[in-house]
Parts: sequence; structure tokens; C-alpha cells
Amino acid sequence: MIRSGIVRENRYFDSMFLMQVRQRMEREPGIRQAAAVMGTATNKELLTRLGFAGSWLASAGPNDLVVAVEGEDAAVVHAVLDRVEEFFTQKQRERETRPRALADGLVALPEANLAVISVPGRFAAREARAALERGLNVFLFSSNVSVEDEVALKELARARGLLVMGPDCGTAIIRGIGVGFANAVRRGPIGVVGSSGTGLQEVTSLVHQSGLGVSHAIGTGSRDLSEAVGGLTTWSALEALAADPDTEVVVVVAKPPAARMLAALRARLQEFPKPVVACLLGTAAPDRSSGGVQWAATLDAAAARAVRMAGGQPVVPERPDLAAWGKTAAGERARMDGGQKYIRGVFAGGTFCYEAQHVLAQAGLVVRSNAPLDRRRVLDDPMRSVGHALLDLGDEHFTEGRAHPMIDPALRQERVLLEARDPEVAVVLLDFILGYNAAPDPVGDLLPVIREAKRAAVERGGYVSVVASVCGTDGDPQGLRSQVAALEEVGVVVLPSNAQAAAYGVVVIGGAR
Repeated sequence: MIRSGIVRENRYFDSMFLMQVRQRMEREPGIRQAAAVMGTATNKELLTRLGFAGSWLASAGPNDLVVAVEGEDAAVVHAVLDRVEEFFTQKQRERETRPRALADGLVALPEANLAVISVPGRFAAREARAALERGLNVFLFSSNVSVEDEVALKELARARGLLVMGPDCGTAIIRGIGVGFANAVRRGPIGVVGSSGTGLQEVTSLVHQSGLGVSHAIGTGSRDLSEAVGGLTTWSALEALAADPDTEVVVVVAKPPAARMLAALRARLQEFPKPVVACLLGTAAPDRSSGGVQWAATLDAAAARAVRMAGGQPVVPERPDLAAWGKTAAGERARMDGGQKYIRGVFAGGTFCYEAQHVLAQAGLVVRSNAPLDRRRVLDDPMRSVGHALLDLGDEHFTEGRAHPMIDPALRQERVLLEARDPEVAVVLLDFILGYNAAPDPVGDLLPVIREAKRAAVERGGYVSVVASVCGTDGDPQGLRSQVAALEEVGVVVLPSNAQAAAYGVVVIGGAR
């Protein structure tokens, strides 16, 4: 194989656009893999690990475009590199048919009441303010927005009776319409508020699988319950759901809020006029009998309680049946060699990584991560796992200048193989997230590396247990059942929720070590 690349100085493109260009280059005959990324330090390190090297790569800066290609021979590689401008120009022409500014969008859809904003962070606040001033609610997908701008936008929204979902908001469902990374769920009596996109997806998908539906799922942005932001969107969302006649039960999903905000949230929930389930991952639950609030430690437990409160029967029980897993887990463990003892997780969903850490920690395991529950457990080098380690590949360290792993599988493919090849690894945990705007076939993207990981383990005289959960519904474009079936066909143990997948991993290694 021949590898080569080029650098174009001061050429910025967003990560989604670059992923589409990469995919088009990889469809060219004779091309094994390609990359189109911004020249950040992380991206250059990843390219180096893939075998690309040279002065052209070393010279790239964070504002430069880097295109790298690996192919069967030099002629094939150079033919594609010579056509780089063609690949980029074609994708840009496709974009020109879309609205280029807020005003253009309102001309095309004058009755709109929601603006979806996904631009580089330095421009996001300006665009969001313009939308609010035109009377539009805002779904702000962009990250890297300052706290000061976030507070100003949310105060303006509250003053005008509007919502700002974000910044860094990945998911919402408004009156049955999914925004961002959302799943196909029926409408129903359960409303959800959350700072976590994948948390919203897990809860709403499990509600749907249980036969009920969702009135609204309102994302708040990851910092909303910080002391600096003060829960402005959370309060607005709760007020909206309290007033909504179609919402009977409310679920609140968040990572641990700041101490003052936790107290404020508890006080508001105690006074909330409808039944509430609160899942604050990693936070000790208060007395469950107080007021109308039920507290859940995991996302699947939160969904189960909400379904019961709304008169339904949950598809996933609140507590896993560990005894039922015993035979399968023992069979997997018996095929491993004596040195295999660690669990490694390679997650696309940040909240799934966080929740899995909580499950493993509750089982007595010391877990490290690039996004740890406890800052004392942070990985020294996110590119190298040690011990029990769970990775959030959606973290900014990995996504700077490239698409999120829910869309672009390239980084996760490499990391799954890296972890599985470690002779001390017994279990690899994976999450697969279906829905609108996610990868067309997230399971299919990883099947080749799962097969390779299992083959390599057998060749060295061991066995690696690959354990997964699939977040989604059969209404999603990818299809829940077909994705699960494809995993099971290659020997992956699939559990109905992320928390249960993590718990099963603990059973496989025999508990705390």
C-alpha cells in the first residue's frame, strides 16, 4: 500500500463536510482509506498512527486542511490527490442549494418557529441572538460558545417566552419531530428534559419500546445546570411541560449538577405539579418517598419508572437479572486466558460512557477515562488506555476538526482494534446509536473490526468478549432489530440498555478486581 497526502493552508471546512468528502474519495477504485481533516495536533497524531508521515503532515497547522490517501499503488493515490479540488468543489455545489443565512430560511419557511444552528462556535451566539430577536426558539448544536454568551442568550429567551436548547445540544423531540440526533418515537404522555443528548435518546427509545410515547424531549445543553448558567433552560422546559396538557409524567436526565444547582433542582421537582422521575447520573438519590419525585440511578431505570407511572409495562426491568447471565458469562470467561482481566469501553455517546463508569464503580472497579466521574481517574494519555478504561470518543479531544463518532466511524474502528489487541483485555464495551442524522449503518461500520478483534484474540490463545447495547427503535432508518441481529451473528452479546451491558461486562470478569 502507498500512503501520501497534501496540505492546503488556511482552508477551513466543518467536520460534516470533510467526512462527506472523505467518503467520496474512499469510493474511488483502488483506495483503501482516506482522511480529510483539519491539521490539529490530535488529527496529526491519529494520521501518524495510521501510517502517514512526512514533512507535508508535520507542517500542517490547526487552520490548515489535511488530505491523506492510502491506495494500492502510487498512481492511484496521486490520481485522487490531483483531484482534491474537484472533490471539494462538487460537495460545495451540492450545498449551494441550501439556505445560506437565517433570512434565506425564513423566506423559504416563513411560518417557522424554531432555528437549528450549527456553525463554528465563534459565530454561534450571533446567529442564535438573531433568531431569538425574530421570535424563533433555538436549537444550538454548536459547541465552543462562551458561558457569558450562553447566559445572555438564555436570559433573552426567557424574557421573550422562548427556549434556547444548547449550546452543545445534540437531541430534541418537539411535538413528535426529532431535531439533531433523535430517534423515531411515537407521541405519548411522557416528557423528558435533559442536558444529555444520548441520555434523551436512551430514555425516549426505551419508552417507545415499552409501547408508550413521548410528548416532548427538550435538550438543555451540557452546561445548563452549572452555577454559571443557573438552569435557565431547565426551568423553562419544566414550566413548558407543566403547562402542556399532553404531558402526564416528566423525566429529568442530567450528569451531576453543581451543588447549589442540585439543591435548586430538587426543590423545584418537589413542587412540580406532575409525577417526576429524576436520573442524575452519579448523584446519590435522596429519599424516594419524598413528594412526587422518583429517583433513578440509571437511564433504563428512569425509563422503566416513568413507563409504570404512566400506566405502562417497561420493556427493560429496573434491575438486571444477573443470575440469568451467569451461564453465558461463564462460557465466555472460560475461553479466556488467565491474563485477561480488564474492561475497555469505546463509546460514541458521552453519557453512555459516564453511565457505564458509574455501573463499574458501583461494582467496586477502579475505572479511568478521558471523561471521568472522578477527576483523579483521568487517563494521563487519552490515546493509551490502562487498567479498566472507558473512552468517550465524542469528547473534544477526539472530535476537534473531525465529525462526531456517531456519524464518522473511522476513529472508533481504529480504537476498538487497539483495545481488543491488548492481551490483558477481557471485555470490550460498545454503544450503537441509531436515529436520524446518525450513521446509516453504525453496526455495519464496526463489524469488520469486531471480527478482526475476535480473530486476533483466538490466534493468541484467548478470547475477547464484545458486549454492546443498541439505542434506537424499529422506526429508525437503521432498524433496531436488524442492527441487533447483525451484532449477534458475529458473536456480540447484546443487552437491551447501556447500563445492563456494563453490568454484564462486570459479570464476565467475575466482579471487582
